[in-house]
Amino acid sequence: VQLQASGGGLVQAGGSLRLSCAASGFTFRHYDMGWFRQAPGKEREFVAAITWNGGSEYYADSVKGRFTISRDNAENTVYLQMNSLKPEDTAVYYCAAFTGGRYYDSDNYRGWGQGTQVTVSS
Repeated sequence: VQLQASGGGLVQAGGSLRLSCAASGFTFRHYDMGWFRQAPGKEREFVAAITWNGGSEYYADSVKGRFTISRDNAENTVYLQMNSLKPEDTAVYYCAAFTGGRYYDSDNYRGWGQGTQVTVSS
């Protein structure tokens, strides 16, 4: 399993970013996918998840209404559209493939990759 997140950067509060995660080495369309983030000194936390066919989406309360997860199975890519960004959204963002259990538990994912840095200035 190989996952490469990209699209991070520096943005002002209230701005938007779109993260991408390119998948390879496994049958992407068979897996639910998730996004997590980790801020300095904090544990990795769940952000969003999407089912294998894009039929259902799940979000952390902290991002609900601002972030949207989507996927393109033809391109083996999962996306995270982030709007109305806040300084507390600053973190390294990771995507991973869900292996079963609870979506918010990072132990239930594999293939983390290096992540992409998102920095939101106030």
